[in-house]
Amino acid sequence: MRRRDLFASCGAMLGVATAEDRIVSEQPRYWFPAKRYGWGWSFPVTWQGWVVIAIYVAFIGLGAFVIVPARRPAVFVAYLAFLSLLLTAVCWAKGEPPGERWRKRDRS
Repeated sequence: MRRRDLFASCGAMLGVATAEDRIVSEQPRYWFPAKRYGWGWSFPVTWQGWVVIAIYVAFIGLGAFVIVPARRPAVFVAYLAFLSLLLTAVCWAKGEPPGERWRKRDRS
């Protein structure tokens, strides 16, 4: 066993992070990856992202119960727009930067 591997395995057993571990952990961990094609974000890849989606859906259900869309559709649409803006803000802050991905990439 090489000396470097020996130190890495001893450090792992003791809970000490190596320089390589710190470099990997310093990379941002996105809750929402960018879509493969188009603009925006895809399904969450972390539990935090799924919690955000669950809260979004729960607030939509709560709003449908409290506002009653059949009686006040304009208020409900405004409520949905507000929730969607909040979701977009969270995706923007915690997601991978979206970019234009409209065409297939050349694989040559």
